[in-house]
Amino acid sequence: MRVSFLIFSLLGSPLVISSHADQRPNLVLILADDMGYSDLGSYGGEIKTPNLDFLARNGIRYTQAYNTSKCWTTRISLLTGLYHHRSDRNFINTALVGEILKPAGYHTFWAGKHHANFNPHERGFDHFSGFLGGAINFWNPGEQARFGENAPGWRAVYTWAFDEELVKPYHPPKGFYATDAFTDWSLKWLEEKKGNDSPFFLFLSYNAPHWPLHAHPKDIAKYDGFYDLGYEAIRKARYRRQIKDGLFDERTTPLSEPDHQEWSALPEKEQNAEAQRMQIHAAMVDCMDQNIGRLIAKLREIGKMDNTLILFLADNGASHEKPSRGERNASAEWGSVGSFEAIGQSWANAINSPMRKWKVQGLEGGVCTPMIAYWPEGIALPQNSISREPCHLIDFVPTVIELAGKGAVYPENLPPLDGISLTPTFAGQKLVRQRPLFFQYGGWQAIREGAWKLVRQKTGPWQLYDLSKDRTETQNLAFTFPERTAKMQQKWENWAMDLEIPVSELKKKSKEKL
Repeated sequence: MRVSFLIFSLLGSPLVISSHADQRPNLVLILADDMGYSDLGSYGGEIKTPNLDFLARNGIRYTQAYNTSKCWTTRISLLTGLYHHRSDRNFINTALVGEILKPAGYHTFWAGKHHANFNPHERGFDHFSGFLGGAINFWNPGEQARFGENAPGWRAVYTWAFDEELVKPYHPPKGFYATDAFTDWSLKWLEEKKGNDSPFFLFLSYNAPHWPLHAHPKDIAKYDGFYDLGYEAIRKARYRRQIKDGLFDERTTPLSEPDHQEWSALPEKEQNAEAQRMQIHAAMVDCMDQNIGRLIAKLREIGKMDNTLILFLADNGASHEKPSRGERNASAEWGSVGSFEAIGQSWANAINSPMRKWKVQGLEGGVCTPMIAYWPEGIALPQNSISREPCHLIDFVPTVIELAGKGAVYPENLPPLDGISLTPTFAGQKLVRQRPLFFQYGGWQAIREGAWKLVRQKTGPWQLYDLSKDRTETQNLAFTFPERTAKMQQKWENWAMDLEIPVSELKKKSKEKL
């Protein structure tokens, strides 16, 4: 017989947690990289994602979860509970989630991408295996061709860390594929922990489906012909599924205007190339889902599935980028080690359905992420629930601090956490946030206060949207509500001033190298 007990969230709401020897939940955080808002089947996509769809149908899908619109800034906020402006690329002036959970008795693991220069093994993680950079060749992240292979088409040579061991360049053997390897390392740690009742935290930070477009041939073949009808056909089909599935209401979430090339105007050769790009992107998402299926199987095998909170999300909207860097081997088969391609702006617009724009932008297509929460013994909601509560990356650390109990203490000498606990949403309750949500990256500035969102690019005019009636930002109300616009602008500027982000220097502060 399962015995349960109650804890009270930071807002006083009860939450049921199961009784294992330790009784606290295990925590698994899975992050996709540059994935489209509607890529998953459970978010309207045609890509085969049965494992993530299983988590969604038996957990909670969030429709208004926010990121920072960029890879490295998202990781700072997600892992520290702070707006990224309080720190820098090396997470100074913060406590990482591993540093908070490890003293509380959690085993802490991290596999995959780390978009910074320090080794997470030195910042609270029992194990870290991954790379300290932004984008890699999925087949060969080294700088030299392996015997019998083409030279890597994308040669960003970063330092890799395997616990305390630093390796640069890293030359894995043939057969290496990053998405599979990150999962292999995670499963190894979980296997080693079998029989140990103390809880664990696993951060599985995939680099997929970030460019370059690299995927297993068998996965690419699954999507032959899927994308031959082009951008708008895919975007509209996804939108119809989103409406049918109850994710959105077409009265309050109209499909945004297309922001892509006209498919019929493209020469046939270019249409074929564009369809192939999306085919490989789909294969990368598919492979990630297969690996999440392996993780689910391992959790079941070691008896940890029911009392594990699994959170899945993406770090920003789909990427519009088509980088000119890298070596392009014209003879290399697309998707293979020697190739270097990306989906580009038109597909990014399509796969962010129904939102406007894409990565780096302050509009919803840049800052909104699909997010799934699964926890059989801790979510007191019917299966297939949808949460429309606005939440943010900064809310993750407050959530895990609450769930980890007394031993998880946030240092008093650091900036106060900017986020709040998400646990009320596990019981279908509203989040009560004392402050608006703020955004700034790459010249884009935004503030979300209740249902209202104010946003602009650089020093352009502010745009105001009522997201309760216009989720996809199609009707600018700034001139209709000038007082609200002015008040929200002042709140954003006060926040920026507090964090020392002068408006005049926003463009300068956004400059960076990958």
